[in-house]
Amino acid sequence: MGEKYILILGAGLMQRPSIEAAKELGYKTLVIDANPKAVCVPFADRFEKVDLKDREAIAELALSMKDNLAAIFTAGTDFSASVSYAAEKCGLPSHSFDAALNASNKVRMRQCFAKHGIPSPDFFEADSDYHSKVENGTAGEISFPKVVKPVDNMGARGCRLVRNAEEFIPALKEAIEYSRTGKAIVEDYMAGPEFSIDALVCNGKVTITGFADRHIYFEPYFIELGHTMPSEVSPKVKAELVECFTKAVHALGLTTGVAKGDIKYTEKGPMIGEIAGRLSGGYMSGWTFPYSSGVNLTKEAMKIALGQSPESTRTPEVQSVKYSHERAFISVPGKIKAIYGQDNAIASPYIKNLFFRVKEGSEVDFPRNNVEKCGNVITLSEKRELSLWGAESAVSQIVLRLEGNNKATEDFLAGIELPHEKGFPYSAYSLDSEEYSAFEKEICGSGKVCADEKVSGWIPSCLKGNQLKDWNYRTIGQTLRMFDVICPVHKAFDKEKFWKYLLRGGIQAILYYADSAE
Repeated sequence: MGEKYILILGAGLMQRPSIEAAKELGYKTLVIDANPKAVCVPFADRFEKVDLKDREAIAELALSMKDNLAAIFTAGTDFSASVSYAAEKCGLPSHSFDAALNASNKVRMRQCFAKHGIPSPDFFEADSDYHSKVENGTAGEISFPKVVKPVDNMGARGCRLVRNAEEFIPALKEAIEYSRTGKAIVEDYMAGPEFSIDALVCNGKVTITGFADRHIYFEPYFIELGHTMPSEVSPKVKAELVECFTKAVHALGLTTGVAKGDIKYTEKGPMIGEIAGRLSGGYMSGWTFPYSSGVNLTKEAMKIALGQSPESTRTPEVQSVKYSHERAFISVPGKIKAIYGQDNAIASPYIKNLFFRVKEGSEVDFPRNNVEKCGNVITLSEKRELSLWGAESAVSQIVLRLEGNNKATEDFLAGIELPHEKGFPYSAYSLDSEEYSAFEKEICGSGKVCADEKVSGWIPSCLKGNQLKDWNYRTIGQTLRMFDVICPVHKAFDKEKFWKYLLRGGIQAILYYADSAE
């Protein structure tokens, strides 16, 4: 018979816990991905270049080694349906293929919820034909706000809030482009705090294995700048959310594997955003939950794929007992010239991990989806406030210095907006109208910063004591001190422009200004 393998879909960072779990359980790993340069390829016992969208190719590969294949598994990818398709062909444990499709296609998902009375937003499906009807005015009346997203993608790609008719066509077009099937879903907007839930599903029984607060920013997009475990929500609200999630898992027909849900608590109570038949990405299932609970969730989920009943499924919930915070860091548009602060960040108290998505030479943008963030930190502490402090402190140490004379950076600093993105991208520091009026009055015609002059000793009186923080948790005072350390040698430049750039883009903007100054 030979050695037994677990077939793992995906070779990115999110699949590292899966490779580790398979080896700890005593199995070889067969890892597939369309990208032979993916970061986890070197750690597979065997790698095959296979497109994860190609179910037939995956099933053919699985069948070719059926006698040596113990399980098929994925985590943090959008291809749980491919897992179920191949598993059914091989007679291996998994959610049914039909249920996996319910949990992969957002229209099918909403239809299941409607059929079983699960609270979720009203919706309709749209494709390029509908897009044409909207353009020529024959689509009928549409009320706003709406949320538009692809029916079959993850990471908030092509997903945004549509606030008015002017924004609708560009949003619909983008969602269709991000869809593998060329279809979008248009939903009523749900207002309220959002939560992520991971669960094991064994013999139809749902065990909650992670419940986190999600921190979403930057309307009209939905950018998750982090999550927190355990949640701060009240026990009563949590119980309502878990009950709704559990019913939704059953409505989709998920019985054998895992489930991951995004759910909001609205003025009408819990409402399901979506549920996937896989473990979550975004570092929750593979990092923050294992840290906070002491339970290797990926290994527990893999046991189900192997036909076992994990001990953790004997209770309704696996508790988080320590505090873990994941926080992202982001950039203004441009091209990275240098990166500072990595050593300080990883030395920050309570830090467990520091992950970069970018490097010197990377093109960066203000994020419109969760793939465009620049990196993440993860902390762990027995005290919530210390875990949070450690995460924000680490992020605040990291500086992405941009190349000078870049049009994308110039457009951002000039405040140029697209017609369908009013108010986006955001400024690093937002003053109210009264504060900004006092600021403009004080800095107008304030002269020059001399060559090589320190800037941390000069701050407009109207901003002294101001504790506003930018997206990367830096105060104005901290930003000025960083500038003096990073850029002690610089040309003379205009104080008024320097300060307006600082409010717009923080440390990146004033470094860019110093580098670009004539």
